[in-house]
Amino acid sequence: MDTDLGGFLRARRARLRPEDVGLTSFGGRRRVPGLRREELAQLAGVSAAYYTRLEQGQSGNASEAVLDALARALRLTEDEHAHLRNLARPRRAKRRPAERPEQVRPATRQLIEAMDGVPAVVLNRRRDVLAWNALGHALVAGHLDRGAPERPADRPNLQRMLFLDPHTRELYPDWATEARRAVASLRLAAGGHADDRRLAELTGELLLKSHEFAALWAKQSVANCTTGRKSFHHPVVGPLELDFETLQPADGTGHWLLLYSAVSGSADELGLRLLQGTLTAAQSVPAVTADR
Repeated sequence: MDTDLGGFLRARRARLRPEDVGLTSFGGRRRVPGLRREELAQLAGVSAAYYTRLEQGQSGNASEAVLDALARALRLTEDEHAHLRNLARPRRAKRRPAERPEQVRPATRQLIEAMDGVPAVVLNRRRDVLAWNALGHALVAGHLDRGAPERPADRPNLQRMLFLDPHTRELYPDWATEARRAVASLRLAAGGHADDRRLAELTGELLLKSHEFAALWAKQSVANCTTGRKSFHHPVVGPLELDFETLQPADGTGHWLLLYSAVSGSADELGLRLLQGTLTAAQSVPAVTADR
């Protein structure tokens, strides 16, 4: 999996100019974009030789103080800083027993089913859909079988859908923003779980099948996208602007609850109610039986 420390450091160096960090640029054509290795080493207070070894993967014992200094020099965000630590100190791969399909705890399933009027989806770190309530399914994947998450082999994956499913692409009018957000989140997960075989397989599949994913992945952007706003163009109720929150239950499963809501009294709230109404109406239609 492409989560190497050197690639991340080079990408972060490239986005800074000497004048951005208070260094004097003497003009002339620079062979590389952004800061040179020597300039970054100077800012971080380490020798150029040591930094070069670190970027080339020849030094695997960077101290916390050095990583913090590099993070400050590169002006990393909190998420990028955490990613830097993960890459500099990768977890040792453990021998794992045969992996069993992940299951949602009954209490978690009960919780999302009780969320009337709130679209809810349960995800793992790969963004596999483990469960969703009726409104969550209708919002993000109404064209798919609602029972798909119950079958591990058929479970939808939000990352795969975003890049490879034309119905999902049409759902997001600002698809480019969704794509950037999705890739940054996936790279952060990959950096923290380099031994996750299925996560590596998902990344490899998307790199092969989507040139847009490959281009975004090469940028080395990372972000923990746990809250924000999303625009939808829903095929049933039209435009929606919804806030989203991701919550992680303290049960050790590593699962996430993705929840959507609309501003009270807004047209978006009305749109969610209309979508809920279509589900209620569909459930109330009696089954048609053949005459005997």
